[in-house]
Amino acid sequence: MRYGEEAIKKTKIEVWDNPSLDRDYTIEISYPEFTCICPRSGYPDFATIKLSYTPDKKVVELKSLKLYLNSFRSRHISHEAATNEIFDSLKKKLKPRILEVIGDFNVRGNVKTVIRVSSRNEKRG
Repeated sequence: MRYGEEAIKKTKIEVWDNPSLDRDYTIEISYPEFTCICPRSGYPDFATIKLSYTPDKKVVELKSLKLYLNSFRSRHISHEAATNEIFDSLKKKLKPRILEVIGDFNVRGNVKTVIRVSSRNEKRG
């Protein structure tokens, strides 16, 4: 196993303390090299995953996020399931004030798919 494959296999989303708890601000992250495998055909699916969140107490560490997203590349998973799983993992780890995850999947078979999952945490503190 190569070192990159080993790092992906062992990855966990890491979080850091929010350095600016006293204000709302938005963090936007784009990951244009997302891949997974269609559970029906076995063909690869390619997407840009876009994250936008207003942190509460925690922010995501970017390298761990990159490795986490890379862990989908050999998984047979639908567009909807992948986008919702990413959303659920980030929501659980970060507990952000606002979170949106968009799975913008490339055209395949003349079909374009965009999955958008979002929520707002009204409870602060």
